Amino acid sequence: MSLQPHSGAEIPSLTTRVARAANSKGTTAMWIRDRLDGLWRDEDFTAWYPRDGRPGLSPAQLAATVCVLQYAMNLSDRQAAEAVRCRIDFKYALGLDLDDPGFHHSVLSAFRDRLAEGDRADRLLGLALTRIRRAGLLKGRVTQRTDSTHVLSVARELTRLALVTEAVRAVLEEVARDAPEVLDELVTAEWAQRYGRPVRLCSQPSHPVARLEQVGNDARELLQRLDARFPGAAPGQAKVLRTILVQHFLVDAKGRFRPRTNRDGRPPSRIQIESPYETEARWTRRGDTR
Repeated sequence: MSLQPHSGAEIPSLTTRVARAANSKGTTAMWIRDRLDGLWRDEDFTAWYPRDGRPGLSPAQLAATVCVLQYAMNLSDRQAAEAVRCRIDFKYALGLDLDDPGFHHSVLSAFRDRLAEGDRADRLLGLALTRIRRAGLLKGRVTQRTDSTHVLSVARELTRLALVTEAVRAVLEEVARDAPEVLDELVTAEWAQRYGRPVRLCSQPSHPVARLEQVGNDARELLQRLDARFPGAAPGQAKVLRTILVQHFLVDAKGRFRPRTNRDGRPPSRIQIESPYETEARWTRRGDTR
């Protein structure tokens, strides 16, 4: 599939008349076209596609319009492709004729695969921000409200057992990547069975308390071995695991290393680590958003 740039195409007059007649105040799709048209141009994507081959769809339309609308309206690929085929405001946003058949939904996933390569997403965002500033829609050095803005993290909600188990696995994965020779000293066959794959627990795992105690002791032993093997220079994930242990375990008056209970106290949500990979992610509730 090759790229044939055709940025700046006008919206067909019939599409404009019908869309305005049906939506006199406009819709989200129409507003995006009116206010953000030209955010990207086909020429920005020249390096993404070969020079020869069958001409493909406009990547500027896919990036600046369909993917943006898909995210804004929480649509699946099939729903987004159906909206392009059936909705007048989507045809307006894309500058299509009313009888345009649209495209297959797999085009969107193929485009995201191209977007994920290298630093393309960062460079595309940089271009967008530059043009938004030039258009006067984004200004720097002004007071911004943060109390009404949701910043969401893509992280699964983990139980304590899943969190600690995955944190141990994350440390072992990092050691395997950076110092594989150390694994022979650290990992036994039982550890390989427990931590050899990502954690997927059912809603009611068997013996959760006993398993949590076992994983906690494994984590404690792992940290002790890493401290001895890498004095003062433990892997980054080991620091995360250490914090998680402090938050969820303690040494009681009898000298036992055990999980914290509600009576022992839990760390407040503003500092509690919820994912060993997204250490800044916090669970909270804002209105109807959790």
